[in-house]
Amino acid sequence: MMVKRKYRFSKILSSLGLLLVFFLLPQMLCFSQAAKDKEKLQRTKQQLEEEIRYTTDLLEKTKKSKQTSLNKLQVLSKQIKSREALIKTINRELFDLQVKISVENLQIDKMSKQLQSLKTEYARMIYYAYRNMKGQNKLMFIFSARDFNQAYQRLKYYQQYASYRRRQAEKIESTQSAINRQRKELEDIKNQKLSLVESQQIEKQKLDREKTEKAKAVKEFSSKEKQLLSTLRTKQKSAERLEFAIQKLIADEIRASEERQRRADAGAGKTTTAKSTGTRSTMSLTPVEKELSSSFSTNRGRLPWPCERGFISGSFGEHAHPVLEYVKVKNNGIDIMTERGSVVRSVFNGRVSRVMSLPNLNKVVIIRHGEYLTVYSNLGEVNVRDGQEVTARQHIGRVFTSPDEQKSELHFEIWRGKVIQNPEYWLAGRSQ
Repeated sequence: MMVKRKYRFSKILSSLGLLLVFFLLPQMLCFSQAAKDKEKLQRTKQQLEEEIRYTTDLLEKTKKSKQTSLNKLQVLSKQIKSREALIKTINRELFDLQVKISVENLQIDKMSKQLQSLKTEYARMIYYAYRNMKGQNKLMFIFSARDFNQAYQRLKYYQQYASYRRRQAEKIESTQSAINRQRKELEDIKNQKLSLVESQQIEKQKLDREKTEKAKAVKEFSSKEKQLLSTLRTKQKSAERLEFAIQKLIADEIRASEERQRRADAGAGKTTTAKSTGTRSTMSLTPVEKELSSSFSTNRGRLPWPCERGFISGSFGEHAHPVLEYVKVKNNGIDIMTERGSVVRSVFNGRVSRVMSLPNLNKVVIIRHGEYLTVYSNLGEVNVRDGQEVTARQHIGRVFTSPDEQKSELHFEIWRGKVIQNPEYWLAGRSQ
C-alpha cells in the first residue's frame, strides 16, 4: 500500500513538473531569444559604426590626392550605405525600447492594482478585528474561555491572525518596492530612448550631408564624361589581359596534367587515347589535390578576406557605372578598397601558380587550391614565388597605392576550372 502511495505521489510530482515546464518553457525561450536578438543588434551596430569610422578615415586621405577621382565617390557610397544601415539598426532599437516601455507600463499598472487590493483587504481586516474585539484585552479573551480546548483554539486564532497580518504587511511592502524598482527601470529605458533618438537625429543629419556631397561629386564627374569613358576602357582592357592570362595558365596546367597522366599510364603499361589539348575545363588532380579542392569547396562562405580591413568597392558581375548610368561595367571578381600598405594574404592553403606584372594591374599573384584558383591583382610588392606552397592567411604581398589618387584597391577573383565564381559567396561575412 505504501509503495502504491509513493508511486502515485511520484507520478503527481512528475506531472506537476511537466506542467511547469510546459507553461514556463515558452517564457524562458522568449527571454533567451530576446537577449540573443539584443546582443546581435549591438554587434551589428558596433560593426556599422566601425565601418563608418573606417570610411571616414579613407575619405580624409582622399582629400590629399592630387586629382579628383571615382575613389571619393566609391568611399562616399559605402559610407552612405553603412550610415543607412546604422539608422535602420537604431530604429530597430527604438522599436524594441518602445515595446519594453509598454510592457513596463502594463506591469506597473498590474502591480499597482494588486497593491491597492492588498491595502483594501488589510484595512478591512483591521476594521473587522477592531469591531469584533471591541477593545477587549487579548489575555482576557483567552482566559475567559469555557475550557482548555477553547482557550487553545482562541490562542491559535490570535497566532494565525497575527501571522496573516504580518504576511499581508510584507506583501504590501514587497509590492511597493517592486513597483519602485519597475518605475526606476522604466525611467532608465526612457532615458535610453531619448539618447537613441538624439543619436538617430545626428546620424540622419550626417546622412543628408553625405548624400549632398555625393550628388555634388556625381555632377562634377558627369561633366568629365570623355575622361571617365577613357579610364573605363583602359580598365576593361586590363581586365581582359588578366582574363586571357588566367585562361592561358589554366590551359597550360591542363595540358601539363594530361601529359603527366599519359606518362604515368605509359609507365604502368596502359594505353591512352589522345585528347585534344585544352578541351577539358579542369586539370587532372592528384589525390592530395583532390582533397585540397574538396576542403576549399567545403569552406564556401567561410574563407578569410584577402585583406584584414576594407570594403567591397566593386561588386561581381555586370552592373551600372557609378556615374555613367547608361554604361555597363563587367567585373570578373570584386574590388576591395583598403588603406595604404595593407597586407594581402592567401585565403586558403595552396601553391603559387604564377607571379606576373600586367599594365594598370601592377603585380598579380595566382594561387591554385586543387581545381580552384584565387587571383590577387594590383599588388605593389610580392613576397612569394612561382611553385611556392602557401597556407591560409599567409602574407603574399602588399596592395599598391596610386600616388595621384591615394587609392589602395585590391582586385580579387576566384575560378573553378574555367568557370568564374562570385567571391562574395565564398568569403566570410566580414573580414577575419
